[in-house]
Amino acid sequence: MYKLLLADDHAVIRTGLKILINDVYQNIEIHEASNGDEITTKLKTGKFDLVIMDIRMPGTDALNLVEFIKIRYEDTKILMFSISPEEIFACRFLKAGANGFISKEAALEELKRAIALVLAGKNYISEKLMERLALDSFSNKPQNPFNNLSTREFEVASKILTGECSNEIAKSLNLSQSTVGTHKARVLEKLKVSNILQLRELASFYNIV
Repeated sequence: MYKLLLADDHAVIRTGLKILINDVYQNIEIHEASNGDEITTKLKTGKFDLVIMDIRMPGTDALNLVEFIKIRYEDTKILMFSISPEEIFACRFLKAGANGFISKEAALEELKRAIALVLAGKNYISEKLMERLALDSFSNKPQNPFNNLSTREFEVASKILTGECSNEIAKSLNLSQSTVGTHKARVLEKLKVSNILQLRELASFYNIV
C-alpha cells in the first residue's frame, strides 16, 4: 500500500488530487496538510512514500522544507505541484532534493504520469522545461544573474517581486526583519541594482515575473 501526503493550503486542490489519485490507485492511504507545520507533524506519524507539495503555503519555507525532508526522511519522494512558473523555480527545488516539479496547469494525464514516475523511484521533468533548458543552453542572452543568489536570497527576492513587505516576508520565512533587510541588501548588491524598480526591470528581462 502506498502512503501519500497532499500538502496545499487550498482544500479544493487537495480534494481534486485525492479524487484523481484514488481513481488511479486502488491500494493507497492519503493524508492531507495545509502548511509546513502540518507536513512535519504528519511525517512524524510514519513513513510516507510520496509528498505532493505546493511551493507557496502560508508560513512555509518550501525550499528549506524540501531539504529537511530529504535529510530526515530520505526515502520519501517529493513532487512539487505549483502554479509558479517551472522554468524559474523547478531547478531550485530539484537541486534541493525534490523528485519532480509539475505545473497546476498541466493536463491530468501528465499529472498522473508525474506521480507514477516519482512513485516508481524516477525523477519527473516536463517536456516544456526540457525544451526551455535546451534553448537556454544555445541562447545568446547573458547568464541569468538570479542564479547567483543563494536559496534564501532568491526566496526573499521572489517575495519582494510579488509585493510582500519586509514584515510579511519575515513572518512567512520565519526570519527577523533585520535578517530580511540583510538578505534584501545582498540581493541588490549581487544583482547590481539600486532599488526595487530596477530589480523588477531585471526580473522582467529574465522572465522571473
